[in-house]
Amino acid sequence: MTRICYTVVCMLIIGHRGACGLAPENTLASLRKAIEHHVDEIEFDLRVTKDGVPILHHDAALTDPNGSQLLVQDHTYAELQQHKTDLVSFDDMLAAIGHQTRLQVEVKTGEPVAPIVVIIEKYLSAGWLPEYFVLSSFDPKILRELQAALPSIEKVVLERWSGVRASYRARQIGTKRLSMNQKWLWWGFISSMSKAGWKLSAYTVNDAAKARRWQRYGLHSVITNYPDRFET
Repeated sequence: MTRICYTVVCMLIIGHRGACGLAPENTLASLRKAIEHHVDEIEFDLRVTKDGVPILHHDAALTDPNGSQLLVQDHTYAELQQHKTDLVSFDDMLAAIGHQTRLQVEVKTGEPVAPIVVIIEKYLSAGWLPEYFVLSSFDPKILRELQAALPSIEKVVLERWSGVRASYRARQIGTKRLSMNQKWLWWGFISSMSKAGWKLSAYTVNDAAKARRWQRYGLHSVITNYPDRFET
């Protein structure tokens, strides 16, 4: 795979929820599809079940095949598996996928941090390096807790529209990485952030031509549903 490079540093390609345009999101199949297309990082979402098991899932509720809604926090992992056969725990996912590429762990807003930290510390104790992980969240409280518990792992501040708010939160935890909704980005903003030393990522970008244009102005990375579109 050839990276999109117009400057000394190539733009990173990050698979969104694995490669959710190519396989069901936040599943082993989706993560493996992202690896197949040689992403630089895989992004996925974590929520915590009633019995304290971190699982790969985006929404607060799980929708089963008959349309029923089950709040993740109100059900055990075993109960939820009965309604979603490809649901996977964070621990089992790490054991299955390994560290073939860097793993960007998004902790969803309001989720408890402690069970997630326990799993990561388990793998660090087994010899995994801190740089195998990246930790991200929209929730500033979660980011502060993650920084306190796992200071050696890089953090990413997720923000929908405000560069001022994103950079303020980033300074609080000592990171230079920001990830913002591509709907609010334009070349001038990207250029100014890059010149100021910020590593800006855009989500969710499925247009490789747009990514190439923005990379010229210093975009650090894109999060995409379709990493295959960025292969040349």
